[in-house]
Amino acid sequence: MIEVLFEDNHVLAVNKPAGLLVHGDETGDTTLADLAKEYIREKYNKPGNVFIGVVHRLDRPVSGVILLAKTSKALARLNELFRSKKTKKTYWAVVHNRPAQEEGTLVHWLVKDSSKNITKAFAKENKSGQRSELHFKLLSAQQNKHLLEVTPITGRSHQIRVQLASMHCPILGDLKYGAPQPLPDKSIALHARQLEFEHPTLKTKITVSALPPHNATWSPFRQV
Repeated sequence: MIEVLFEDNHVLAVNKPAGLLVHGDETGDTTLADLAKEYIREKYNKPGNVFIGVVHRLDRPVSGVILLAKTSKALARLNELFRSKKTKKTYWAVVHNRPAQEEGTLVHWLVKDSSKNITKAFAKENKSGQRSELHFKLLSAQQNKHLLEVTPITGRSHQIRVQLASMHCPILGDLKYGAPQPLPDKSIALHARQLEFEHPTLKTKITVSALPPHNATWSPFRQV
């Protein structure tokens, strides 16, 4: 069962659990899109094909807000919003080390190695890289865990993960980018906390928020 955060005739926003694929891949595992279709099929008693359009994605080990389209018109308009960067995403990340500054902006040029599904960050301009920018702010600290609010300005593959690691603050559980050990459920401590967007038909501003799972490694930070 999926956790629905917002729904109307055109859009469906849900809280994706860590470990669930958003869209199908070579594994053939059940996806968030599959579960969303089943939810609509049961709720509205639609025995036939159900339309669900994937607007954006989160990495498999990441949890949080995902926006889906329930109509082709909504999908086209939401895709354009994301392409033109007219949405605002806010993430929570729990990292191992305290950042040198409590608030700041990171700019790197990211180069993705598709064969290894890993991204490298370069502090200086790289001709084969994509300029990537994010803002971060320290919200709270408990023992050796530090909760950051992260606002990506650009949307690159693995951007938050590799950019935080580049300032020596790897995300808990993220072995790919420098975490010393995995989390028990193989997730990483990165959560899409909030998404702001313009409704595709009403043209009103919608803000959708989601708390991390109760059993997440950052559960002490849930009410920050």
